[in-house]
Amino acid sequence: PMARAAVAAGADALLIEVHPDPDHALSDGAQSLFPDQFAKLMDELRIIAPAVGRKL
Repeated sequence: PMARAAVAAGADALLIEVHPDPDHALSDGAQSLFPDQFAKLMDELRIIAPAVGRKL
């Protein structure tokens, strides 16, 4: 939700942690998305960005 809101609000950048096995990541595992979750998020952001005049 925060990434979608950030793009809608005009953020210039996002930092999103992605890991195939977050439980075993060396850092930031608890906040990491699985690759399939990241792909879904990007699909959503590609819809939101142009609606608010932004590019990804």
